[in-house]
Amino acid sequence: MTENIPQKRGVPLWAQVSIWLFIVALLVLIGVILSKRQQGTVQPGDKIPDFRLPLFSGYEYEGQSEVKLSDFQGKVVVLNFWASWCKPCEQEAAELEEAWKFYEASGDVVFLGADYVDTEPEARAYLKKFGITFFNGPDMGTKISQMFRIRGVPETYFIDQSGVLYYVKVGPFTSVDEIKSIVAQKIP
Repeated sequence: MTENIPQKRGVPLWAQVSIWLFIVALLVLIGVILSKRQQGTVQPGDKIPDFRLPLFSGYEYEGQSEVKLSDFQGKVVVLNFWASWCKPCEQEAAELEEAWKFYEASGDVVFLGADYVDTEPEARAYLKKFGITFFNGPDMGTKISQMFRIRGVPETYFIDQSGVLYYVKVGPFTSVDEIKSIVAQKIP
């Protein structure tokens, strides 16, 4: 009498290979994400890629409702990330506006405000409350803040005339002179 012993069938080879490829791809993706997070913010000396910032109505640049960094080639750009819910942002609002007023007529320096994770009504109330007149708009989908890999607000990035980052200020400014001294590194 012959015994019919059912043979165990394992997972097909193609399925095993597929599972292992998926696991390896997942580990690579996790490694890339962790590596990006460890890089921190952009560093002085980095060329800043061109980006677009939509502007709030009433805060347009030469009639444009959106600006690109490249629109300011040849000028120093002071890019400030802020939010209406940010108490330290309130501490520096007057200093930023005063510094903007100091440089506005020369045309050599441009101040840009990027409103971070906020709503337009609250942002507009903030701008009105502090009398902010320099160009401002929402960081839609946090695209710009992600590019700069900001860690919070306020953060301010000083970009030279050729689009290279030369100074990063994390936290609020303590005086207008502090802002002017940083701008003066590129504009005497």
